Amino acid sequence: MNARPPHASVVRRIGIAAAASFSALSLTACGVIDGIGGGDSSASPQKGDDITVGLLLPDKDTARFEKFDYPLIKKEVGALTDGKGKVAYANAEASTDKQSQQFQQMIDDQVDVILVDALDSKTIASDVQKAKDAGIPVIAYDRLAEGPIDAYVSHDNELVGEVQGRSLIQELGSKAASSKVVMMNGDPADPNTARFKEGALDELEGEVKIVKQYDTDKWSPEVAKANMDKAIKAVGLANIAAVYSANDGMAGAVIDALKEAGAAKLPPVTGQDANLDAVQRIVAGDQFMTVYKPFLLEATNAAKMAVYKVQGRDIEFDALTQDSVDSPTQENIPAQLVSVVALTKDNIESTVIRDGVYTAKDICTAEYAADCAAIGLK
Repeated sequence: MNARPPHASVVRRIGIAAAASFSALSLTACGVIDGIGGGDSSASPQKGDDITVGLLLPDKDTARFEKFDYPLIKKEVGALTDGKGKVAYANAEASTDKQSQQFQQMIDDQVDVILVDALDSKTIASDVQKAKDAGIPVIAYDRLAEGPIDAYVSHDNELVGEVQGRSLIQELGSKAASSKVVMMNGDPADPNTARFKEGALDELEGEVKIVKQYDTDKWSPEVAKANMDKAIKAVGLANIAAVYSANDGMAGAVIDALKEAGAAKLPPVTGQDANLDAVQRIVAGDQFMTVYKPFLLEATNAAKMAVYKVQGRDIEFDALTQDSVDSPTQENIPAQLVSVVALTKDNIESTVIRDGVYTAKDICTAEYAADCAAIGLK
């Protein structure tokens, strides 16, 4: 995954991502790993089932972390260890200082392995080194951390941007070449931001007119809204044909700014994470699309990596990390990059509902009942 694929390959990958269901992905992954499993194929365990996995997540504003990632990882660790393993969990609540303190506490508590979703990939490096010095393996989760990490599990983040950009091009159609697009990028301290942006630009540059670009400190919706207000004043409300928003929280803020500015018809706005409110905005026609990143596959495989690493089950661990990525401080990091799906109003049932993320009842509250009925969602 280090080399950029040719353009034709990029388009093919997007088509696969848009068509794939998470059910197929999970069946494939489980088939591979389950086919390998068993003590006979593993190295001698370094530890038994009585292990502690430290889990450090970055914030509570992104709904998936508290609602999906933590519970899924906790459940999988328990399943893999006959209920003897446990997860020590801490959330940084968007504070890099707090995350560093939590990381140090995990080291002091002598957890067996740390899964960390770093708020800042650079500043976390010294904490990763301390863990390494203490003999505690560190696996970067969702965002690539610097320092001597043992593995990385995330989604194909460049593909996320490609899917977002390509979706906008397709929606703009024959008007794309003359369309003015505003880009609302994520937090520059987040290593994923550059990958999202690179993927999006690969699709957008030369196809549309990118008139304004903004970075968004800590992915803050408030910052995104303020920047969207600036873009509206600079470009003109009627002249904005589309908005690339890197995630759903910012997409909601962008849409609020457009509405408050008096937009009679909203331009297509992208998103990422398939937050419930974003899916509802898509049902209502306010948000054009989001990127659904199957949480189950990422979280359960992260838990497997952590347990297998501690137990010395090298064959199973290697089977989960057949990709490779580089960070500014380390090359050839064993990795797993999970594919993603473009979610629009046309495939809500075959993505987040089929995978059990939400029910139709969750989405189709009284406020959205008519919109759900209009697209046959019930």
